[in-house]
Amino acid sequence: MSSIHSQSETTETKNAEACPVVEAIEQIGSQWRLIILHDLHGDGEKRFNELQRSTDASSRTLSRVLDDLEEVGLVNRRVEDKPIATYYSLTEKSRQLCPVFAELEGWADEWVETCAAEQ
Repeated sequence: MSSIHSQSETTETKNAEACPVVEAIEQIGSQWRLIILHDLHGDGEKRFNELQRSTDASSRTLSRVLDDLEEVGLVNRRVEDKPIATYYSLTEKSRQLCPVFAELEGWADEWVETCAAEQ
């Protein structure tokens, strides 16, 4: 009984240690979220239509993902009255992810192509 209890505590400890990483991946981890964040990183502030053209996302998908990114604090939304336009940009929180994305890109350049070639 005690080995099961200690094994459960070990699993809980490992899960607690992984929890921040899992939560981070949940905030940034979808394909469209990453595409939009990458696009805004490269070009700064963009209008909705510019983002739609540069990402090739449908209006519905783009709108939903931008709302999600704004909700978790990764994207700022700015609305202009004349002419009517909505602009999106990275928040400080998402700008802090740029080095992480660069590291992932470097890792993918080295390993993802290698894995694909081995298959």
